[in-house]
Amino acid sequence: MKRIVVKVGSNVLTRDDGKLDVTRMSAIVDQIVWLRHNGYEVVLVSSGAMASGRNELQVSKKLDSVAQRQLFSALGQVKLIGLYYDLFREYGVHVGQVLTMKESFSTRGEYLNQRACMSVMLENGVIPIVNENDTVSVTELMFTDNDELSGLIASMMDADTLVILSNVDGIYNGSPSEPGTRVIPVVNYDSDISEYIQSTKSGFGRGGMITKTNIARKVAEEGIKVLIANGKTENILINLATHPQSTIHTEFRPNPTPTSGVKKWIAHSESFAKGLVHINDKAAEALKGEQTVSLLLVGVTAIEGDFEEGDIINIIDSKGHTVAVGRSAYSAEEAQTHIGKHGLKPLVHYDYMYME
Repeated sequence: MKRIVVKVGSNVLTRDDGKLDVTRMSAIVDQIVWLRHNGYEVVLVSSGAMASGRNELQVSKKLDSVAQRQLFSALGQVKLIGLYYDLFREYGVHVGQVLTMKESFSTRGEYLNQRACMSVMLENGVIPIVNENDTVSVTELMFTDNDELSGLIASMMDADTLVILSNVDGIYNGSPSEPGTRVIPVVNYDSDISEYIQSTKSGFGRGGMITKTNIARKVAEEGIKVLIANGKTENILINLATHPQSTIHTEFRPNPTPTSGVKKWIAHSESFAKGLVHINDKAAEALKGEQTVSLLLVGVTAIEGDFEEGDIINIIDSKGHTVAVGRSAYSAEEAQTHIGKHGLKPLVHYDYMYME
């Protein structure tokens, strides 16, 4: 059975007036049920809580953006999951709610707990419906948007495919408003298409096409196929499954060499790092070389932060660029005392390192 993660963006689930588009939701549910009946396990990552809650309550006093998001998300999440429950129940399909936040992926233990939770749901025929818990997430610890969350979920659940449904047909080779611009049908996981990407954000979401592209490339590099398509196109999920060649979308072709489970977690952990490790040019050159090597303390020039053994650290070159993310084999204090020394175990073993 193929495992697929479907991410539905705010712009797909909202009408022009900002209210929830229940007809669109219903159409997406119909397609997910079709996928289930045709050999797919589905995890749904759904935005739309804010849109669901925005019109539920007239607020008497002006709220700041964080308080507004918390209030409307709390109201809207109940309504959103209730609608999904009713729509899936018509087909006799069970759904379960998974609310998460960035911090919940920061340790390997919490990461594995979430994976176990969703795995047992799938094993019992329950569709996990995942969303960020906006009621407790504060701005600096939030996901860029649900694209980032869906990439992490696809990676964590060893999905075969991640489908990101947006309000555009895919990645364009220029501005979509200009004549002659077309959707790029296929992108290799190691291609650079940054010159084509527009930096504008979508109306109701937090992220834009740059975020989608960065997430898609990272997930594809881990061996998972990524499709970016228009969620407002009729039967888009069914069309992608049955005749992708004639369905407009952008496919990010996956790396034929899949990444290990631990490295998948580390690949998405840069923003969870507890410290920085600065390395010299020789060490940076070795890490970037064709041979797989570990980071030795002899190549370390400085250490920042207060991390423990097993924490995630960012590895920085002499120009200040992050070259890798890894799991430290030392505490910061212990590593500090051994900077520049030969003959010790690696600070970061290559099995626990992801090159940026």
